[in-house]
Amino acid sequence: MTPPTATLPDAPTRTAPVDDVHTGTLGGEQKKLWEQVALGLFIGIPFLAVLAAVPIAWGGFLGWRDIVLAVVFYTIAGHGISIGFHRLFTHKSFKPNRALKIALAIAGSLAIEGPVIRWVADHRKHHKFSDREGDPHSPWKYGHTMGALTKGFFHAHVGWLFDTEQTPQRQYAPDLLRDKDVVTVSRMFPLLVAVSLLAPAVIGGLWSWSWTGALTAFFWASLVRIALLHHVTWSINSICHTIGDRPFKSRDKSGNVWWLAVLSQGESWHNLHHSDPTCARHGVLKGQLDTSARCIWFFEKMGWATDIRWPVRERLEARRTDATPRTLKAA
Repeated sequence: MTPPTATLPDAPTRTAPVDDVHTGTLGGEQKKLWEQVALGLFIGIPFLAVLAAVPIAWGGFLGWRDIVLAVVFYTIAGHGISIGFHRLFTHKSFKPNRALKIALAIAGSLAIEGPVIRWVADHRKHHKFSDREGDPHSPWKYGHTMGALTKGFFHAHVGWLFDTEQTPQRQYAPDLLRDKDVVTVSRMFPLLVAVSLLAPAVIGGLWSWSWTGALTAFFWASLVRIALLHHVTWSINSICHTIGDRPFKSRDKSGNVWWLAVLSQGESWHNLHHSDPTCARHGVLKGQLDTSARCIWFFEKMGWATDIRWPVRERLEARRTDATPRTLKAA
C-alpha cells in the first residue's frame, strides 16, 4: 500500500512545552550585528583558505594525514547534514533511536551551517514556498531574465544567509522545540563549532607529533573542509534550482545535478526529493549514487532506525514525467 504523505510523528523523546524552551538557537527572530559579523567570518575565512589551497599544496604543505582527516570530517559532517538535519529532522524520513538521533544532530552541527533547529525551520519554509514568494533562497526570487537570475543565484547560494529576519522556529519547528535532546544540541552549537574547528588540529598534531602537523590539519581538515561543504550544501539551493534534469513532477524548478552527487551525499538528486520530500532515498534511478540512503539502510539493518520511508514503485510511477527512465529503484 502506498504510504501517506503526511509527516510521521516523532520518535519517542523527552519533551517539554514549547514555552519552556523558547528558542533552540542563539538570538531571536532577527539577526543581530554580532551574528552577521560572525557569519561573515565563518564564510569568508574558509573561502580564503580554498583560494590559498593550490599554492599551499604546491609548496608541499599537504600530507596524507591531512587528506585522511579532511575526508573523515567532511564525511561525518556532510552525512550529519544530509541524513540528520535534512532527511530526519526536517522531513521525518525515518525514526531513529535516541542515541542515533543525538549523534546525527551533533554530526550535522559540525558542518557549521547553524544550529539544527534554525536549519530545519529555514528548510521547512523553503519547501512550503519552494521557488515562490516566501522561499528563503530561491534563485528565481528576482525574475527570469539573465540579470535577475544572476542576482537570484547569488542570493540563493549565500546572500540569503545575511537576511536579518529569520524563519520563526515556533511556527516551522515546534516539534523540535519540544524535544529536549535536540534543543540541547542546538544550544550547544558554539561548542560544537569549536570542536569542528579544533579537533582536526589536535588529532593532526598528536598523529604527527608536531606543530606543523597540527597547523596543516587545521588548514585542510578544518578551513578547506568547511568551505567545501558549505558551498556544496548551498549549491543544492542555487545550482539544483537553476539547472538539472527533471524526471519527476514537482511544483518548482528543482533538478538533478549528477556531478554534485558524491560531494553532496546524494542530495543533488533534488528533483525526486521535491517531488516526494519525505522519501528516505533521493537517488531512485539506475546509477544514481546516494550514500545517505545507504547509511540509512545500514541503520535499519542494525536496528537503530525504523519506519524508513523507502521509495515505492507505484508512487514513483505516479510522479514520472514522460522523460523519466524506466529503471526505478524501490524498496
